[in-house]
Amino acid sequence: MDISKYSDLAIVYASEYGLKIVAAIAIFFIGKWGVRKITAFTKKLMLKAEVDLTLVEFLENVIYFALLIVIILASLNALGINTTSFLAVFGAASLAIGLALKDSLSNIGAAVLIIIFRPFRVGDFIDAAGASGTIEQINLFSTIMVTPDNKTIMIPNASVIGSNITNYSSKPTRRVNLVFGIDYGDDLKLAKDILNRIANEDERVLQDPAPFVAVGELADNSVNFVVRVWVKTEQYWDVHFDLLEKVKLAFDAEGISIPFPQMNIHIQKEEQK
Repeated sequence: MDISKYSDLAIVYASEYGLKIVAAIAIFFIGKWGVRKITAFTKKLMLKAEVDLTLVEFLENVIYFALLIVIILASLNALGINTTSFLAVFGAASLAIGLALKDSLSNIGAAVLIIIFRPFRVGDFIDAAGASGTIEQINLFSTIMVTPDNKTIMIPNASVIGSNITNYSSKPTRRVNLVFGIDYGDDLKLAKDILNRIANEDERVLQDPAPFVAVGELADNSVNFVVRVWVKTEQYWDVHFDLLEKVKLAFDAEGISIPFPQMNIHIQKEEQK
């Protein structure tokens, strides 16, 4: 066996590929270190700009893996490997994955829109996608809300962003709208005075805008009063229920009735021949 022949061949391959291997390894580890630094710096800037934490974490992962792929391709290229075929395979794989996960990707895109435009935040009470509840969490795939009776609902973000969203918590004040009917034979002025008094005596009712009480309708069975008062959003339901109770008790005390739908039936007997 000619050992010198193999040793010379090893020296040739080492001199030809050794530097390429060293360069590829150096590019990978130095590039990976640089990717971490860039990602950390980008995250710091986004947090300083008060970007939502969910979006920060999402963009951090996207930036990290995108740059890492570039580093890997650069390392392979330093070895003398043609990366064109890898790019073609990667593109085809990305297309296949995108088609397979199109629903998940649409939810991620919807999450980004929710985080950027902020139609609601954690803690808000909303109506969306046929459900009502308090927002507990917004992740990349779904919005999690808790209903008033303590049920947890998970709604895909795409369904949320694709529906009408009613946010009851976005404004500091809300208007309580109530309708009270009285009998046609009752004292209309007295009833209106009672409603005004109850609305103005409640300390939770705001005076700007001032409480509004007026006859809203002369219905079939009753004269209907419209009562509109403004309150702080967090006190809406407390005031709503309290006003209903106070009005009923006051009407009872003053002899004002709240009529209910009724039908009078007249029976006419035929004369016997």
